[in-house]
Amino acid sequence: MNILASVYTKTGLDQFLSRLCQAAAGSRIFASGGTHQFLQQAALPVEAVESLINFPEILGGRVKTLHPAIHGGILARRDVAADMDQLAQHAIPPLDLVVVTLYPFAETLLAGGSVAECIEKIDIGGVALIRGAAKNHAHVAIVTDPQDFDRVAADAAAHGGVISAPMRQQLAAKAFAVTAAYDALIARWLSEQVAGQVAEQVAEPLAAPMVIAGSKLASLRYGENPHQAAALYATVGGSGGVVNANQLQGKELSYNNLADSDAAWQLVQEFDDSFGAGAEAAVAIIKHANPCGVALGKTALDAWHKALACDPVSAFGGIIACNVEVDEAVAEQIAALFAEVVLAPSYSASALQRLQAKKNLRVLQVQRYQSQLASPEIKTLQGGFLTQGQDVGLYQDVTVPTAAQPSAAQLAELRFGFLVAKHVKSNAIVLSRDLATIGIGAGQMSRVDAVEFALQKARQQTDPAGAVIASDAFFPFADGLEKALAAGIAACIQPGGSMRDAEVVAAADKAGIPMVLTAVRHFRH
Repeated sequence: MNILASVYTKTGLDQFLSRLCQAAAGSRIFASGGTHQFLQQAALPVEAVESLINFPEILGGRVKTLHPAIHGGILARRDVAADMDQLAQHAIPPLDLVVVTLYPFAETLLAGGSVAECIEKIDIGGVALIRGAAKNHAHVAIVTDPQDFDRVAADAAAHGGVISAPMRQQLAAKAFAVTAAYDALIARWLSEQVAGQVAEQVAEPLAAPMVIAGSKLASLRYGENPHQAAALYATVGGSGGVVNANQLQGKELSYNNLADSDAAWQLVQEFDDSFGAGAEAAVAIIKHANPCGVALGKTALDAWHKALACDPVSAFGGIIACNVEVDEAVAEQIAALFAEVVLAPSYSASALQRLQAKKNLRVLQVQRYQSQLASPEIKTLQGGFLTQGQDVGLYQDVTVPTAAQPSAAQLAELRFGFLVAKHVKSNAIVLSRDLATIGIGAGQMSRVDAVEFALQKARQQTDPAGAVIASDAFFPFADGLEKALAAGIAACIQPGGSMRDAEVVAAADKAGIPMVLTAVRHFRH
């Protein structure tokens, strides 16, 4: 067996090649640069690629394996006489196995590397080797992942020192996926560099064509329903968030658990210290991707009680997210309620001990998501997909068209309600008081119905009089707002922009309440 090795990640390579040489007596190993030195130190019979190409590495190592003597040995078809005659004519040995791991572009990007540093970590020769070997997998095996070393070595041992055709095909499929993901990440990064430098392209940051790539983390038991297959993938270039969470206990996460957990975590990450003293902690309870209770409080326990009070019935079997550490007091409350998942940045030791009594409860430690790249939202269609930027921010400025002006406390309450509405499926209406939701109308086809549903939910626990109302989009008519005014709503926030804005403002003026217009809509489908 003739082997070419050119790797960045060298862990386990020496043991792998030693096993292959034992399986296939008389094997020759060719290696480039640092790989050659590493294998020499491991006392393996390795030859430098220079002996194959009769040419030194040049351009500071940028060109090592880009040579016909290497690519000819990879791409030659063993069953085509002309190909083999040309190899013999030029004294090129056919290569049977290529082992490549690529330069760490993603790691360099995540570490905040400069443009020049990232450029230097774009692998050229390695990608060419991978694609050539994968194309000719009928005759050549390509290994791109050290995790495959054991199974490839076992396959070769089981087949008399030859890597089997099924294994070569599996490895080739993986190899093309590796290079596709690698190139996709570089394309995304470079497109964002261009968009950031060319002013007229800032408004059009989405690349054409767009390539979506991710690494598979796990197969899931099923999707939204038991008859649907599902898996979890991680996109390259990010850290934190639910995908990278540390599961401390509980059953395997399901498709719906993951989707709802992401919705919960994104919501609580919106809150910071800008709401002032007494609002340091945020708790959100999510059911079917919609919040059924959200609150801010001085402590996590305070926020928990306020969030749960919004809709304690719907909270049963929900997802609970907290943006501060979960302590024993909060854990005691969570343990008393049936929940599917709890998420927080940290847990006290006593909290974890208390939660262990609920052995099926999934406990996730999650950190804020961070990435050097934008994370566009993607929705699949039959035959294609839609993509858009994340709905970040809330609004820049607001206007108050009513005679009544909101107090500072009302402005904070309105901002809280509007922020929660941003995370509720449209049409969305949120009623809140004391920085806590008291009624949520989600996913209704009519905004009037959304108002009525939010009021109905609120009345199950409290009197909505004195609360504020937030709408994710404008009121097309005054009727929706009038329903809320009849219930005693004290202030309103909405984007505005309806042809009948004047009628809606007039209704607010008639009731003597302030209305805030954001000029920013937050549809969520």
